[in-house]
Amino acid sequence: MPPVPESAWEMDTKRSRLLGRLALLCILLIQAGLSLRLRGTAFQDEALYIASGHYELANLLHGDKLPVDFAAYFSGHPKLYPVVAAVVDSQFGLTGVRLLSLLFMLGATGLLYSLTRRLFNPRAGLGAAALFSVLQSTIVLGNFATYDAAAIFLLALAAWAVVRTDRMNDLAVLLAAPPAALAFGVKYASGMYLPTLVVLAVITAHRHRGLRALVRGVALGAGIVALLGVGYVLSGPLGGISSTTTDRAKGTDTAATMLSHSAEWGGLVFLAALGGSIAYALRARMGEMPWLGAETSGRWRRVALGLVLTGTALLAPAYQIHLHTEISLYKHVGFGLLFAAPMAGLGMARLVGPHFRHPQLGILLYVLTLVFGMVQAQRAYSFPDSTQMTAYLRTVVDKKGTYLAEEQEVPAYYLRDKTDWTQWQNSYFMDYRGKDGKQYTGPDAFRQAVRDGKFDAIVMHGDVSPVTYAAVKEGLKNNSHYRLAAVFPYTTSSGEHAYRIWVKR
Repeated sequence: MPPVPESAWEMDTKRSRLLGRLALLCILLIQAGLSLRLRGTAFQDEALYIASGHYELANLLHGDKLPVDFAAYFSGHPKLYPVVAAVVDSQFGLTGVRLLSLLFMLGATGLLYSLTRRLFNPRAGLGAAALFSVLQSTIVLGNFATYDAAAIFLLALAAWAVVRTDRMNDLAVLLAAPPAALAFGVKYASGMYLPTLVVLAVITAHRHRGLRALVRGVALGAGIVALLGVGYVLSGPLGGISSTTTDRAKGTDTAATMLSHSAEWGGLVFLAALGGSIAYALRARMGEMPWLGAETSGRWRRVALGLVLTGTALLAPAYQIHLHTEISLYKHVGFGLLFAAPMAGLGMARLVGPHFRHPQLGILLYVLTLVFGMVQAQRAYSFPDSTQMTAYLRTVVDKKGTYLAEEQEVPAYYLRDKTDWTQWQNSYFMDYRGKDGKQYTGPDAFRQAVRDGKFDAIVMHGDVSPVTYAAVKEGLKNNSHYRLAAVFPYTTSSGEHAYRIWVKR
């Protein structure tokens, strides 16, 4: 057998960079297509953040009083992403805000490729970008007008800055502090990943500095803390940090359910990252260029890098298991996998082997991740079509009425030119003093308010607040105040449902 020629893939040449960028462009186009194929009217969270952004913007520009204290229950600062979303919404509507999320997610994938290429090589960078780009969370958040996409982009930017400055002056790592602190401000749950950035700053520089690399970690940690302190002083009280993040109310979801779903949404990429970490710990290179063997980093550094990056993928599932709640887990899984993706890309490269011996294995991993991501994203993006509902409500609402609506954020967003935020009552909680002089709370409050004819219109479908829906139906029995005015069926991944609208006679 003739000797096999050495591969140039492991060398950062002009040709390899060009091929890598062309392949990355294809990956980004596929990612954009997968996100843009999702369709739907505004989801409850999207409507909430964009609508609040309009009120926050009016408060900043004109001093208008806020209808409610959004900072008291938002899981991100209401004057950051919501304001940006409102500006875009004013010019380009909901589609424009969703496209902004797509740009954030495409940017995160591009930064992921760049930092992985610097950590390892272009082949691993392409593997990381390819796997991350087809995850369910990546696809969904690329067409979802919430602050998750912005937070992921900022974390990716901070991680890229940490890796990019590994050979620069120790204080150059402070370039990662602003995007890291801003990521926390945009979405408080991003704070879970700030320690990973600090540790990464030490590990990436240890090869060149030894123990002096600790200075980088201390500098980055201090920089982030200082910026967060300044931001907290300037922003004032932020009750949403405790109510949505640090002291969130515990739910009833089981650990087994959340582990199962986490495995469905990111298990393949996590296993690839785990395999990449083990392979990297055992051997720094695949042997394509054996003469470079002496230039690799030490085993303990390689082990630490694999543990930190791969282990970060477990943070969100572990924390939500602690809280017994699966709310937003399908999105939060993607935050951790952003950090695990470099090791997953390396794992894919090791599967393929030196000189592309087994390309079918890498293709199989990518195709499986793609298929699972497409199917799961389509299921997760299935929410009520509110087109007919909001069109009908436009004919019956005005600036004077009071309205009860399940997911009230959706009609409040679409009808903000005809109603104010405070005119809409949600279906989660209510205190009400009835006409009989008694004080009611919870379902009893909704039941009595309907009996008294408090609301000028009622919009319910029963999927979000079944207990309240049952109480409202009891209040409507033999009730001469209301008539059923319209029923608008819709279909989601959970089956057939319908909006029911009652209006006051």
